Amino acid sequence: MPGSDRLLTPRHLAALAQCPRRLWLEIYHPELARATPHFESAPFDIHELAREQEGTGTRLGPHQNHVTALRRTRQILAAGHPGPIFEARFDHEGLVADVDLLIRDPLAPGRWRLHAVLRTTKPKPQHVARLAAQMWIVEQCGLPISRARIRHIAPDFVLDTPGEYRGLFTDTDVTASARAQQSDMADLLGEARRIVAGPEPDCPTGPHCRKPAPCPFAAHCQALEDAPEWPVTLLPDGGGRKWARKGVWDLLELDAATMAKPREARIVAATQSGTPFHDAQGARRAMGSWNCPRAWLDFETIAASVPLWAGTRPYQQVPFQFSLHLEQADGTVTHHQYLCVDGSDPRPGCAEALARTIPPNATIIAYNAGFERAILRALARQVPAFEAPLMALAERTVDLLPVTRNHWYHRDQRGSWSIKAVLPTIAPELAYTQLAVQDGAMAQDSFLEASSPATSPERRRALEEALRAYCTRDTWAMVVLARRLAAPQEGNAND
Repeated sequence: MPGSDRLLTPRHLAALAQCPRRLWLEIYHPELARATPHFESAPFDIHELAREQEGTGTRLGPHQNHVTALRRTRQILAAGHPGPIFEARFDHEGLVADVDLLIRDPLAPGRWRLHAVLRTTKPKPQHVARLAAQMWIVEQCGLPISRARIRHIAPDFVLDTPGEYRGLFTDTDVTASARAQQSDMADLLGEARRIVAGPEPDCPTGPHCRKPAPCPFAAHCQALEDAPEWPVTLLPDGGGRKWARKGVWDLLELDAATMAKPREARIVAATQSGTPFHDAQGARRAMGSWNCPRAWLDFETIAASVPLWAGTRPYQQVPFQFSLHLEQADGTVTHHQYLCVDGSDPRPGCAEALARTIPPNATIIAYNAGFERAILRALARQVPAFEAPLMALAERTVDLLPVTRNHWYHRDQRGSWSIKAVLPTIAPELAYTQLAVQDGAMAQDSFLEASSPATSPERRRALEEALRAYCTRDTWAMVVLARRLAAPQEGNAND
């Protein structure tokens, strides 16, 4: 039976601020949260880096026992510790805060500066809200705070020497905004306890499910509602909102013939009939200028929060792999690829392999090609020896995504034209669920593990094989998708 004696954290208060049901589910049914792709964006503990840059200090975590953690924190503060103190724990009436960093304020004797350490390059409102709750808890426990700051990654940091991260962090003072959010903290805690002590709240879904961030329990909540199988929200670019405002929630209630936008009309018609929209003739025209040889190209990149190689910035996209299916005019296709998992900077080898492998007269084809163009142009700047051929490749890159979006729709895409949404509807034999690596986040995690010196040779070979299979699937999927888009189908008037 639910009870009010459970420990709460600032994260729980943030959940309550978004939706009471989210708080209740996080406490009692966290397994209902929809899994999101996991990606540890650097092989570093960001908090460990922050501790190292302080030079001195005492770490109290990780905590195995709540009571012991509180006792250790009280003891070290009572003994007059000079600071810094990492991972101190405070508890005010069952609301618990683990503070990343406490530093004595030299300008305010007897008071402390409280820091939260984040991987982001700037603080967001939800970060300030959680820090405000931490600050309130700490002060309710009798420790005066002079300043509240968020220590985050400096977006303009450039790694000069691998392993030297002095200057990686910068502090943003949020004291004023944090204090402004504390006036109703006691009431918010009381409300949280009431919610936790009761049954699951009945809260309708709405815009709050997406702000300040998508709620991981949205699918659970939608399943509890009498929602249509094909909601109007499947219409792209927010097109369903105008119908929702009119009280229309079901795509099956709309008339495709009266839809103002052709794409919306296709979605409505294909959803209602179950027959895919397929304009093969239009697809052939759209791809008619794509001369052979055709180079079907896809990159896998790492965007590490903590730069890994000299000359790189936080969250800079660095390609560590590409797959290339090279198609000749007679239809023959050869496969080429590059993968670097030895821990060295993969950019020089990637640039050289691209310039060597892709013929100078080839048409380069990608899906959502703006990404591949950006990677090619960045490589051209970063590896000057291959600047000219790489810039030429970028200029010759075309995009398969708009061809697909304008000439194919199956209702099982549910409003999405991502290649992983389209493939099961047009080439189900190429499902990614068969692969060990199934998406970009898994590819980045696999790359980091394969590149680690601690990884065994056997495990590294398995990861390499999985990465090669995944990236190869991406480019072969484009070849198959383009061929089936262009193939006439019997009985289709658009062919």
